[in-house]
Amino acid sequence: MKDLPKTSVQVPEGFDVATLGGGCFWCTEAIYQDLKGVERVESGYSGGHVDKPTYKQVTSATTGHAEVIQVLFDPTVITYGEILEIFWSTHDPTTLNRQGNDVGPQYRSAVFFHSEDQKNEAEFYVKRLAESGAFNRPIVTEITPFSNFYVAENYHQNYFNDNGMQPYCQFVIRPKVDKFKKAFAEKLKD
Repeated sequence: MKDLPKTSVQVPEGFDVATLGGGCFWCTEAIYQDLKGVERVESGYSGGHVDKPTYKQVTSATTGHAEVIQVLFDPTVITYGEILEIFWSTHDPTTLNRQGNDVGPQYRSAVFFHSEDQKNEAEFYVKRLAESGAFNRPIVTEITPFSNFYVAENYHQNYFNDNGMQPYCQFVIRPKVDKFKKAFAEKLKD
């Protein structure tokens, strides 16, 4: 495998960052935006071999990128473990390269870790979920070192909040967000 392009992440002092792929980034972004302790959520592309890919390139399934969100958070308010708990509770980590009707490697379940601690925590979480029988199929979430993140085009940012009446938002994203808000009500911003 050839070397992937590298990008860096500027993390302000006192904050941490998580890069997660849970299928369509519109869905995952909508979930993390309302969490206490989350400073910023950006939709983008990570883990591929093309430098500065476009949405059209990524959806062609030829760049190696996953649709991801990058979450900047305050670990004194919400921990990386809680970020992961929500991640595995709000998508299906047992379907390879697929979330619902969205099919292709860009929709894979992925954790792009930024430190050995994040790697260990993600691996521990997968092991714990597998042992608990939480899912009736094996978890296929990719746990891989962070290499790159490219912010998606502006129209992908804040998508659900800006386009909530669109059919995809109403029939796919809204039920996920509603289920999430019910399950994690105590973690939501006021």
